Amino acid sequence: MRYLHTMVRVKDLDASLDFYCNKLGLQEVRRTESEKGRFTLIFLAAPEDGDRAKTDKAPLVELTYNWDPEDYGEGRNFGHLAFEVDDIYGLCDKLQKSGVTINRPPRDGHMAFVRSPDNISVELLQKGDSKEPAEPWASMGNTGHW
Repeated sequence: MRYLHTMVRVKDLDASLDFYCNKLGLQEVRRTESEKGRFTLIFLAAPEDGDRAKTDKAPLVELTYNWDPEDYGEGRNFGHLAFEVDDIYGLCDKLQKSGVTINRPPRDGHMAFVRSPDNISVELLQKGDSKEPAEPWASMGNTGHW
């Protein structure tokens, strides 16, 4: 058995691609559109997975966009996506500057949570050892929930 991907349904494809690709840094590796099924599937990979993702050798995030409007609720029952990152403080700073709310700041230098435009929780984990606590993160409170 091999883990393949996690699927999340999205309401606004452009906003979701902006979040996952432009802000979070994932890369589109494959796209499928179905006129008959009236949906678009976009598969995204982490940058470090590079060529492995193009040959189905890396885990992917599948964005499912149904062409007919649907309300998916808050998505909290989904759980979350998790990504290991090289610099949790740097990424959280970049996300915050691009308008993403840091729901659970990386106070411990190790873990943070943000949410996608469709309210999917995304966990960010520092690669390797935790960073030393640093401001503004160390004293920042939670915003909303994740």
